[in-house]
Amino acid sequence: MKLLRYGPAGEERPGLLDAQGELRDLSGVIGDITPATLAPEALAALCALDISSLPVVPGTPRLGVPWAGCGKFVAIGLNYSDHAAEAGLPEPAEPVMFPKWTSCLCGANDDIVPPPDFTRLDWEVELGIVIGRQARSVSEAEALDHVAGYCVANDVSERSYQFDRSGGQWGKGKGFDTFGPVGPWLVTADEVPDPQALGLWLSVNGERMQNGHTATMIFSCARLVAECSRVMTLEPGDLIITGTPPGVGMGQKPPRYLQAGDVVEAGIDGLGVQVQRVRAPAT
Repeated sequence: MKLLRYGPAGEERPGLLDAQGELRDLSGVIGDITPATLAPEALAALCALDISSLPVVPGTPRLGVPWAGCGKFVAIGLNYSDHAAEAGLPEPAEPVMFPKWTSCLCGANDDIVPPPDFTRLDWEVELGIVIGRQARSVSEAEALDHVAGYCVANDVSERSYQFDRSGGQWGKGKGFDTFGPVGPWLVTADEVPDPQALGLWLSVNGERMQNGHTATMIFSCARLVAECSRVMTLEPGDLIITGTPPGVGMGQKPPRYLQAGDVVEAGIDGLGVQVQRVRAPAT
């Protein structure tokens, strides 16, 4: 299934995308798409629905974060060998984890609003892993059994805050409001039999900047879930974004950063495409 939430910010309703690409309303079946909805038995009940009986949503409404109640937003750094090389950093011996604040989450096509003093605003297309079952110290072999599904994410980053302040502040540079677009959908794990077999890409103003493949991750999705579960209890609704391939603005020669009015498009095979416009800075 491709689960989603649609409507104005703060007033989203649950829905799904059918096989014909039409948006169907789920509000007659569930009140919202919550962590409880992501449990295996709850997803199985939704899969058993006669989707053709659900009302079609007219028009093209705004798409919000595909599920409500994300408790933790965990990001993984330098997880593609060629991205580490373009950043001039060694490949990590174990996954590099850092937080993105859940307040930065926004819909896939919402505007990016940088801080007033931004100077080095950057893009990073990433595969997102959404947890469906509590995971605490799980093995790599069983890790993906705890995954509800996957989504497209853009790890928007203000590099001057990330690198130039107090010796480096990754959480600060990546946690501003609107710096976590996810979606357009949460694609359930049954539709992604191998998360290491996905192409991902990102364009700025129609120019392709990133082309990558999850097969080149240093640490697989299963390894990441297992490693995260050893240092924190992963709960349903938690999100792990898994690193970005090469082609970020910081790695261009010369570096290239986002400006107000730029349009960012990002997509992953089978998981959809998101589009953001960079707005003038917040005041």
